[in-house]
Amino acid sequence: MRSVPVATACVLYHRFFEHVSMRAYEPYLVAMSCLYLAGKVEEQHIRARDIINVSHRYFNSGCTPLECDKEFWDLRDSVVQCELLILRQLNFHVSFEHPHKYVLHYLLSVKSLVNRHAWSRTPVAETSWALLRDCYHGDMCIRHTPQHIAIATLYLALNSYGVELPVGEKEWWQVLCEDATKADIDAVISDLLQLYDMDAKCI
Repeated sequence: MRSVPVATACVLYHRFFEHVSMRAYEPYLVAMSCLYLAGKVEEQHIRARDIINVSHRYFNSGCTPLECDKEFWDLRDSVVQCELLILRQLNFHVSFEHPHKYVLHYLLSVKSLVNRHAWSRTPVAETSWALLRDCYHGDMCIRHTPQHIAIATLYLALNSYGVELPVGEKEWWQVLCEDATKADIDAVISDLLQLYDMDAKCI
């Protein structure tokens, strides 16, 4: 799947569990249904069979794909019924604005301000995209605006490599995103670092 459909699936998942208890529904079934629905929303249709087989393989390492027997059809029906449940819980609001287009725009703007040799020596763009993907590992992707997530991931990537931008009347991030404050950026970065801390504890 492309990055935007995956992002949509993550937002669907987190929005759904905003409304209901995780104890009431099987999270892995919900995740499968979110992928299936996101493929439709973002016009990258994925067969339910492929989602089911990949999930089955993940939970049953080394097993062959499911045959088209009762177990498969029961699971497929569950995915479709769960998809309808997600739609109802979200009142059919399943189209979202993502930070991806903002990251691309901000990267192009910042690149024009930096010495091209310094830019080519540091993987700021790659790091920004990696940080953005990580923002979808938790519900921070629905707690912050797309613009603030985009500016914060770029801010963190630039600071990580010590890339400095020309100083003007305004900070560079204020020029790119007028409503962003330093507190907004710090809040996104703090949530992201907490996600990394949580992942480290799970290893």
